[in-house]
Amino acid sequence: MVIKVYIASSSGSTAIKKQQQDVLGFLEANKIEFEEKDIAANEENRKWMRENVPEDSRPASGNPLPPRLFNDSRYLGDYEAFFEARENNAVYAFLGLTAPPGSKVGVYTGHSKPQPVFYTLFFSAPGRIFHMFLWLSQ
Repeated sequence: MVIKVYIASSSGSTAIKKQQQDVLGFLEANKIEFEEKDIAANEENRKWMRENVPEDSRPASGNPLPPRLFNDSRYLGDYEAFFEARENNAVYAFLGLTAPPGSKVGVYTGHSKPQPVFYTLFFSAPGRIFHMFLWLSQ
């Protein structure tokens, strides 16, 4: 299995450049092998990426923008999906890889929107018991 990261080396967008650096830097720092595919310098890479991003992952208008991640030819997601997986310590699951021993392993749910968090608290004081239910939206 080869992780492929599609990037644009000559992007005019600082946000895209930062996202690409974030993905590539994380993979390098964690010694995760990957291939960098430049869609700005290679028309075949651009064509392949655009054809292989699923319809439900495309923007409403225009073409899909980098960075986009694939495991061989299986589409993994865009920067937002990668970021969510990283925040949940689930990058290896997101990438379809086995986590190395001793690494933090989370569960990648595939959600791109914040999920509500529910807490139930019980505490007591002499002669009284209190119950508190909290619903937090992240």
